[in-house]
Amino acid sequence: MGKFKFLETGIKDLYVVEPTVFDDHRGFFMETYHAQEFKEAGLDMVFAQDNQSRSSRGVLRGLHFQYNYPQGKLVRVIKGEVFDVAVDLRKDSETFGKWYGLYLSEENKKQFYVPEGFAHGFLVTSDVAEFVYKCTDYYHPKDEGGIIWNDPNVGIEWPLDKVASILLSAKDEKWKTLKETEANFYINK
Repeated sequence: MGKFKFLETGIKDLYVVEPTVFDDHRGFFMETYHAQEFKEAGLDMVFAQDNQSRSSRGVLRGLHFQYNYPQGKLVRVIKGEVFDVAVDLRKDSETFGKWYGLYLSEENKKQFYVPEGFAHGFLVTSDVAEFVYKCTDYYHPKDEGGIIWNDPNVGIEWPLDKVASILLSAKDEKWKTLKETEANFYINK
């Protein structure tokens, strides 16, 4: 029996990953990544970098992508809860511009695999959240792009009832809509 369930989202190549959690009176144990099991599920990626962030309630990070060095990301939350979102930017995809979102938390221990060619972001819905993720390519600061979090044409249904206000970085406040941005990039994944 495999240690992971790979759940399809309705958007090709975008998966919710549920690890098997072994609980007992001492705590729990789980594998968060196993190359062979991921490969058997069709996720044959190589990770180049691991990252971690800590944010408070209402912080919204995203929606980020890289133009020429797109990153696949395996994301999870180790403390608190976030609403995590991916938007398909693959121009030849049937689901171009469509989004998928789910709650990731220290309790549900779900992971989200966001492949290359997607914008990614999350909203912190707990008092604090620690977010960890593996990337398939290195971060290139001069290659970064983004889409404004509240683009009406993408229509993400953020759980705004769980936060008093949205806290954005100066960079994230300035992103444009997908329609305004798409002329500036071509992602062929």
